[in-house]
Amino acid sequence: METHRCDILVVGAGPGGSSAARAAAAEGLEVLVAERRDTIGVPVQCAEFIPALLLREIDGARDFVVQSVSGMETILPDGTIKMMRSPGLMIRRDFFDQCLARTAREAGARFLASTRVLRMEEGEVVVRSKGKAGEDRVAARVIIGADGPHSTVGRWIGSENRNLIPAVQWRVPLTSPMECTEVHFLEELYGGYGWLFPVGLEANVGLGRKRGNGHGEGIGKVLKRFVSRLAEEGKVEPRPIGTTAGWIPAEPVRKVTRGNVLLVGDAAGHTHPITGAGVSQAVIGGRMAGKWAARAVEAGDLSLLGAYEEEWRELFGDAQARAHRRRKELEQNWDDLETVVKTSWIAFREYYAGP
Repeated sequence: METHRCDILVVGAGPGGSSAARAAAAEGLEVLVAERRDTIGVPVQCAEFIPALLLREIDGARDFVVQSVSGMETILPDGTIKMMRSPGLMIRRDFFDQCLARTAREAGARFLASTRVLRMEEGEVVVRSKGKAGEDRVAARVIIGADGPHSTVGRWIGSENRNLIPAVQWRVPLTSPMECTEVHFLEELYGGYGWLFPVGLEANVGLGRKRGNGHGEGIGKVLKRFVSRLAEEGKVEPRPIGTTAGWIPAEPVRKVTRGNVLLVGDAAGHTHPITGAGVSQAVIGGRMAGKWAARAVEAGDLSLLGAYEEEWRELFGDAQARAHRRRKELEQNWDDLETVVKTSWIAFREYYAGP
């Protein structure tokens, strides 16, 4: 059994993990990143949209950008379209994640690929690397959990996602290029929505939907029907090039630090509870987490990790809390979707009114 020693162990090399690793390594700390996947960013489990302003957080080549989008069309059950100007970029998410990991390596972080984190034991983290017999240990002064919706690290500190929405997506050919994303609210997509996001000559078409409220049909069948509907409208070809599925946290704001452990991104439930967007929060939150982890190690004072939680809440907390309230309103009033969507979706002014 080998023991790896480091100042900071980051679990997961997604946007949150790599951003945290880069920020901490840039301060001169010894940072180790454990990533369970063989190839960072693969498979892609994302609609692959980011706000244009997020590029300010990214160093290095922008080879992950596929196209720009000018706005978002929200389409209601009766066919009404609400246009919202929302400048953004459609990306290759695998390239994006690999870009962030590359900048973390350049800052000095070390990566253990194909390495699964198993448990905490006697203050050390037990890991198993693919192709290697037996288990190894990592002795770290601070642990950053960036290991996704079903976070192992989150379980260690009793901070787990309790409200996860299943999502499925097809990559399909577009019939013609598009400059806007589309969001579709349909009664059969209880508590969620369908999307059509252009990616060059193709599109990511997917949906997130909760069970309940009389909607128990398999989510794969619902997606197939949704794609067929878009094909009838002449927007896509109903021929899947690729498929993916995953889970979207829809959490209230909660405490995500305990002892020498903190969480970022999906592991922390920092995904927007209404839109499901999470890349920006992961990148920015990861940078904050790495910064405060480094300061805590340098000062020998783990109480400084609490400043990460304070800084994150100051920037995102109010928006997260509002989104979670709007989600509850949306689900409770789903039978009156035409009305409630106008107070529960970000494209409408009513969403921002009131508490």
